[in-house]
Amino acid sequence: MDILIKFINVILHIDTYLNLIVQQYGVLTYAVLFLIIFLETGLVITPFLPGDSMLFAAGALAAISSLNIATLLIIIFLAAFLGDTANYHIGKKIGVKILEREHTRFINKEHLIEAQNFYKKHGSMTIVIARFIPIIRTFAPFVAGIGKMKYKKFISYNMVGGALWVTLFLSGGYFFGNLPFIKENFSYVLIAIILISLMPGVIVFINEKRNGRGNEAF
Repeated sequence: MDILIKFINVILHIDTYLNLIVQQYGVLTYAVLFLIIFLETGLVITPFLPGDSMLFAAGALAAISSLNIATLLIIIFLAAFLGDTANYHIGKKIGVKILEREHTRFINKEHLIEAQNFYKKHGSMTIVIARFIPIIRTFAPFVAGIGKMKYKKFISYNMVGGALWVTLFLSGGYFFGNLPFIKENFSYVLIAIILISLMPGVIVFINEKRNGRGNEAF
């Protein structure tokens, strides 16, 4: 429980922690950001890492010249693109074996099945849409690999989705993160970002439940 509380505290005060990293490590901060985004998108065992909130905070720091916005856009896009690409190949290689297992130690199978259902419903666009949905974002490329989505098609959707996600949240932090109201209520803003990010997944879940009931009644 203590670990969970500490993790939530880090997420809600990611601006403070990121600022400390910048002060202590300087230019190496870009490598830290690259690694976190790569792991969050590239490994199905690390969907808990910060994504949206960290990008917003990084954009806000770029606005006060602690980080360079152009460098951030390039570094984070590469991390997101390469992360999804690695995840796709991992899914293609071992995904079926994991699905066939009744229990998996490090992978939440419920999240995997949820992402699989999302992929079945939205097809290739899942790779773009999922970028804006925590958890699903991590599992979507893995499921695309399992589903043997053509690599050329995956790459194009991966690029579009990654570019939109990175640009939107970095720009949001850059242009709005340092407004007085936002700075004074940064934790609440991050909560709002997280909740808004979760909304598409919640809507899909509710629709699937309704459709399921409708089908049962029929």
